[in-house]
Amino acid sequence: MTHRSPFSAQIVGTGTYLPEKILTNKDLEKTLETSDEWIRARTGIEERRIAAKDESSSTMAVKASLQAMKEADVAAGQLDMIIVCTSTPDILYPSTGCFVQKGLGAVNAAAYDISAVCSGFIYGLSIAEQYLKSGRLETILVVGSEVNSRIMDWEDRSTCILFGDGAGAAILKRTETQSPKGILSTHIHSDGSKAEMLCVPGGIGRERISSLAAEQKQYTLKMAGGATFKSAVKRMTEAAIEALEFNGLVKEDVSLMVPHQANKRIIDAVAKHLDLPLEKTFVNINRYGNTAGAAIPIALHESREEGRVKDGDLVLITGLGAGLTWGSALIRW
Repeated sequence: MTHRSPFSAQIVGTGTYLPEKILTNKDLEKTLETSDEWIRARTGIEERRIAAKDESSSTMAVKASLQAMKEADVAAGQLDMIIVCTSTPDILYPSTGCFVQKGLGAVNAAAYDISAVCSGFIYGLSIAEQYLKSGRLETILVVGSEVNSRIMDWEDRSTCILFGDGAGAAILKRTETQSPKGILSTHIHSDGSKAEMLCVPGGIGRERISSLAAEQKQYTLKMAGGATFKSAVKRMTEAAIEALEFNGLVKEDVSLMVPHQANKRIIDAVAKHLDLPLEKTFVNINRYGNTAGAAIPIALHESREEGRVKDGDLVLITGLGAGLTWGSALIRW
């Protein structure tokens, strides 16, 4: 017998922050053997944002969070927990979450990071959902923030064209009575046997940071593009179907799919496998590239700003990241 919680976990505010600097495909043509036409055709990306020298994952997260808090009418002191989803923390420790807590003045919140890269926000939603539906906590901030530009090899045209910087945030609140609105379910998975498919191989705990490793560019992102593409299409589709079946729903019930923004061809392939019309799929990768853990919350916020998400709509979220990690969430707005 399935136990149904008397509580719901609802997203009551969202926010974003995008750095001012724009790096276009035309800019990349000046330093790489590539072209605007090739990048657009292969990825759907036209430009991406690059953090300023004085910006970091924590500073961007604070700005996105403040916007979400304003919409939700939530003060810093009301936050019970801060979950920062990032693969580019400010420093090794303390956590970026603690810097965000300080920046917000959220003195009552437990704060920490999770590292699931592009799946990070889904993992964060899953954690928040459990705390809220159990009745343990009342208000949680989940924020994805990434400075991918700091871990790029800017001579590797296969990877550096793909990524950008930014932050997206969501405020989740517990509602005291069972409601048809809110997070219906979250589903998370991982496969560590494919860890080398997408990684930053330079060691910290396994081996010391070294100048030799830096010279060999071991602290920059490495990716097996073809294999990652195939895994993303397969796992994102599976996770989306899992969420629908778990809730006894079908694709026709979906108002909008907000997928991870890694590659326009991946998004199109997932929509095709789900037999979901492209007009029911939100895409903003052309403007920002892949912002990893920030991509889904940025897309979620912008879809709401554009009027693509209305009261009562069913929103399907799905994504895959390094680990490999992947997952989905189904939300009744």
